[in-house]
Amino acid sequence: TTPPRPAAPPRPAAPPARPEADDAAPPKSPRTFPAFPTPRPAEPRPRDRRHTGAVDLTDRPGAGAPFAAAPRGPGHDEATTRLRPVPRSPRRTAAAAVCLVLGLGLVAGGAAGTWLAGGDSAGAADRFAAGAALWHDAPVDRLFPPTVEGKKAGPGGADRTWTRIAVAPDSGCAKALDPLLASVLAPAGCARLLRATYTDATRSEVVTVGLLFTRAGEQTMTDLRTRFRTEKLDQRRDLMPRPYAAEGTPAEGFGDDQRASWSLTVLDDLPAVVYAVSGFADGRVITEPQSAASATADGATTAPAQAGLGHTALAHTERATARLRSLARPDTEER
Repeated sequence: TTPPRPAAPPRPAAPPARPEADDAAPPKSPRTFPAFPTPRPAEPRPRDRRHTGAVDLTDRPGAGAPFAAAPRGPGHDEATTRLRPVPRSPRRTAAAAVCLVLGLGLVAGGAAGTWLAGGDSAGAADRFAAGAALWHDAPVDRLFPPTVEGKKAGPGGADRTWTRIAVAPDSGCAKALDPLLASVLAPAGCARLLRATYTDATRSEVVTVGLLFTRAGEQTMTDLRTRFRTEKLDQRRDLMPRPYAAEGTPAEGFGDDQRASWSLTVLDDLPAVVYAVSGFADGRVITEPQSAASATADGATTAPAQAGLGHTALAHTERATARLRSLARPDTEER
């Protein structure tokens, strides 16, 4: 036989319902966040106020008719002001034209200068080489003219005239220069020395002109010229050139003790040194010779200055230099 099933356990009784209280809290609602504040509408900017630096866009009398208005589309804004065209100024146009012309001129001038400089360099080298041969190629009357005219070459701008009275045979420099001057000029070398002596119309003064042709190149002559200028060697008494005294002429007694004034120029465009030394024709001894630069200065009261011997030495040096350059460069005007 089948045994009987056990009886089900009894179910627990439901808990009694709690009475609702009068002050019960209301049910909680879902969590919410505060909304962003609504932006305030922008206040319209007054039409009669402009910010700092604004352009005055009001019509001016005589400004002409404005451009035609563009068709108004959906994006047209009544608050936007059309810009008025800036009228062209004749002065600005003229200034721009002038700047353009000047700019083109500077460019063209620079190009032409570069081209001419290159051409002139070759010509200068040729003239320098030609100058080295003048001592035996040029006629003596071209190197030492029989008569030298000195327009406004005397004291106070007076005209002077000198006549050639002697020409020395071409020689070296050993006996024609003081030893100290010869040592200063030694870097340039001595190829040949030419000399001639002149006297003025009154035969009261004499002057010897010397042309010393060197063996140096352009750079050596440039350096020597710079040294003479910087150290003022042409004004030192112990560097005076010697005169050429020819027998039977007014310069017969023109020796070292009679030297009154002198002038000396080192050329850098030709291989040459040009000088002139002057003195009195009566053979008087000069105890205080004065360079031409000092004897021709305003207020000079020495005997060489008052006699115009400084002007004589300077005039012959300048004219002999111009003759050499004229012979080496035919385009140079001889004074």
